[in-house]
Amino acid sequence: MVIETPAKRPANARFSSGPCAKPPVYSLDKLADAPLGRSHRAAVGKAKLKQAIEDTREILGVPADYRIGIVPASDTGAVEMAMWSLLGARKATMVAWESFGAGWVTDAVKQLKIDAEVKTADYGEIVDMGSIDYDTDVVFTWNGTTSGVRMPGGDAIPADREGLTICDATSAAFAQDLPWDKLDVTTFSWQKVMGGEAAHGMLILSPRAVERLESYTPAWPLPKIFRMTKGGKLIEGIFVGETINTPSMLAVEDYLVALDWAKSIGGFPALKARADANAQAIWDFCEARDWIANLAVDPATRSNTSVCLKFTDPAITEGAAFAKAVAKRLEAEGVALDIGAYRDAPAGLRIWCGATVETADIEALLPWIDWAYQAEIEAQAKAA
Repeated sequence: MVIETPAKRPANARFSSGPCAKPPVYSLDKLADAPLGRSHRAAVGKAKLKQAIEDTREILGVPADYRIGIVPASDTGAVEMAMWSLLGARKATMVAWESFGAGWVTDAVKQLKIDAEVKTADYGEIVDMGSIDYDTDVVFTWNGTTSGVRMPGGDAIPADREGLTICDATSAAFAQDLPWDKLDVTTFSWQKVMGGEAAHGMLILSPRAVERLESYTPAWPLPKIFRMTKGGKLIEGIFVGETINTPSMLAVEDYLVALDWAKSIGGFPALKARADANAQAIWDFCEARDWIANLAVDPATRSNTSVCLKFTDPAITEGAAFAKAVAKRLEAEGVALDIGAYRDAPAGLRIWCGATVETADIEALLPWIDWAYQAEIEAQAKAA
């Protein structure tokens, strides 16, 4: 069998799920205004950090009475900061349907050792969010980066809840609708939908979360980089650009460039539309083939950013080896970099479809997946 090589290649083969592709207009000279060698506490540094917070609020539509802070250690740091500072005041419910959610379960149950009910679902599925007691503090991911399964919406979360909702939204923010009135703590990182640099996280607090911080002292000691209160009052400086530790002003400038690009194309609606178009191209591709499918079982929970796929051909004898071989072929051809499934997830492919990815590049990639699949099936047959 002669396998025809596709004629067209993606202009940008970067489909990694983090760090993700830069905005399409990106160039290093756009970072020329970064105040390198200056203190982040100088007026110019504070102004840059404050601008990053204000632009984030504008694009995401974060309510005026919610605090937004730039914190250390990416999304992981932001989630840990929230958990260590807020949990323990009441019973918690830990929700996980992929690896990062499972990590938060471990931290709560084995590290903090708090009273917590754990609810989990297998990869491709989601926990019934309507079954949760929201009078407990609930910790969950909005979009499972490693499973491609997202919350279908916030309707299950009651407005009159007694507990706090702590939401890891790192691969959802800027591409999926986040119901701010249902979220008390929201975290994300720059390197996902906006294609920013790693190492910095964003922490968004509702008034209810601030009230908890000012009225509750955890039983365990808090590291300096987790402390958000002093003398029982919120350290307001954190939420106007006075960061807890030293940020990279080069990374801050990079984030500002991405935010400027987002505003130039129409803000959040345009960002979401780009991600939707990217994901839809892959969904259509899978619908037309009987050997590949979306890992998400329910179409209503399919992610539009981290699209996870599984090979369903019964002729494939070694699923993990087959998926790795397909990803390796695509990388060797220079048409898709870093699209193997996450190490803890089921074997398959994971294609980032966030707003910085061009739909034309997704469309150019898809025939290559056909090509790599057919080539690997043939190789498997010859080896049998």
